[in-house]
Amino acid sequence: MATAVAVDPTSVIGNVLATPELSTLAQAMRAAELVDDLSQPGPFTVFAPNNDAFARLGAATVQQLMQPNAKEQLSGLINYLVIPGKMTQADVMAAIEAGGGKAEVKTVQGSVLTATLDAGIVKLTDSQGNATYITKADVQASNGVVHVVNGIVVPAQG
Repeated sequence: MATAVAVDPTSVIGNVLATPELSTLAQAMRAAELVDDLSQPGPFTVFAPNNDAFARLGAATVQQLMQPNAKEQLSGLINYLVIPGKMTQADVMAAIEAGGGKAEVKTVQGSVLTATLDAGIVKLTDSQGNATYITKADVQASNGVVHVVNGIVVPAQG
């Protein structure tokens, strides 16, 4: 088990831990032991599902994901929401435009998320067609940026 270290409140993980609407994600990051990883210099871009996104999974599913025996699955799910490098919303939109209407971004987990615009809002879609939208963009952090999203996308089962 990872030892507790002081978290920089200005880091991406510090932002997540301090944001009430992201408390379920914060709990998941602790359960998956990713706090230390996301405290590193990065930079990282985190697409952070809000509490409503987790609530739509159902309490039983969330509780199951938080169990120690689901740590690998939970870690993969969270790392699918993280991309290496710092991408502001303007960067994502520019990549979508440069890609002729879509941009594919490789996540830390290793799979790809597809970014498109839907009525001017950035939409992220996984390989199964699940989608989430950025609801709060460009929360700046010392080691990257956080975008709050309203849904959960999942990596392809491989």
